Amino acid sequence: YIFWINIPIGIVALILGTIVLPKDLPSRRVPIDWAGFVTFLVLILSLFMGIFLGQERGFTDPLILGLFALAIVAFAAFVHIENHKTDPLVSFKIFQNSAFTLSLLSAFFIFVTNFFFNVISPFYLQNARGLSPEKAGYLLMIFPIVQVIVAPVAGSIADRIGPYRITMVGLLIIVASQIGYAFFNLQTSFMFVALMIGLVGFGNGLSQAPNNTVVMSSVPTRDLGIAGGMNALARNLGMVVGISTATTVLFSSMSHTAGKKVTTYLTGQPDIFISGMHVSFWVATGLCILAVILTGYRMWQVRHETAV
Repeated sequence: YIFWINIPIGIVALILGTIVLPKDLPSRRVPIDWAGFVTFLVLILSLFMGIFLGQERGFTDPLILGLFALAIVAFAAFVHIENHKTDPLVSFKIFQNSAFTLSLLSAFFIFVTNFFFNVISPFYLQNARGLSPEKAGYLLMIFPIVQVIVAPVAGSIADRIGPYRITMVGLLIIVASQIGYAFFNLQTSFMFVALMIGLVGFGNGLSQAPNNTVVMSSVPTRDLGIAGGMNALARNLGMVVGISTATTVLFSSMSHTAGKKVTTYLTGQPDIFISGMHVSFWVATGLCILAVILTGYRMWQVRHETAV
C-alpha cells in the first residue's frame, strides 16, 4: 500500500504539471552523452552499493573496498569524459558558481541531518519508549505536515526579502531541533518530542524552498536541467549518506558503551541505545552547523559583492 498510494498521487502531479508548468522553449537537438551516462551509472551504483553493503559486511571488507575503488575510477573517467564533450551530461563549469555550489552543499548536509532522525526515531519511539507503530507514525507525521504548510509561505517571503536570510533562519531552527533531539531520554515528555519534530519540519519548510531558489536562479537558462539534476542528486545522496552515517555512528557508539559489537537495538538495555542516540544527534548537529556556515559565507559574499 505504501507504494500503490504513489500511483494516483503521481498521476495527479503529472496532470497538474502539464497544465501549470511552462512549456519547453524550442532548442537545437542535442545528442545523448552515452559515455557520460554509463560512467555516471557505474559511479552511483558502486558508491551506493558500497555504502549500504558496507554496513552489513564492514567497510574493510575486500568487496566493499573494491566497490569504492570502482566508484573512484568511474568518477575519474566521468570527469575526463565530461571535460572533453561538446554537450556533456554535466558541465563542471557550473561548479565555478559559488552560489550554486555552496547552496548545493548546504542542501546535501541538511538531507544527511534529516535522515539521522528518520533512521533513529523508530528505535527511540517504538523500542525505547514502547509506542505502537501507529502512534509513532502519527508523531512522525508532524514533520512533513508542518513542512508542507510552511514551505509555500517561505517561498513567498523569500521572493520579497531574498532567499538567504530566510534560509539561514530555517537552518538555525533545524540546529535547535537537533540539539533538542540530543537531550531525549526515557522520561522526555511526548509533547516535547512532538515540538522538536514540528520544529525540524518548520526549519526545513523555511530553508528548502529558498535554498532551491538560489540553486536554480544562480545558473543560466541553458543549465537549468543540469542544476535541477544536481539538486536531486544532492538530495538523494544526502539520504543515502545520512542513513549509512546514522547507523554507523549509532551502532559504533552503542558497541563502545556495551563493550561488544552491536548491530541492532538491544532488548532490555535502553540505556545503551540512548547513549548512542545522543552521540548520533550531536554529530547531526555538527553537520547542520556546516550547512549554516556555508550559507553564512555565501551571505557574506553577496553583501561584499553588493558593496563593491
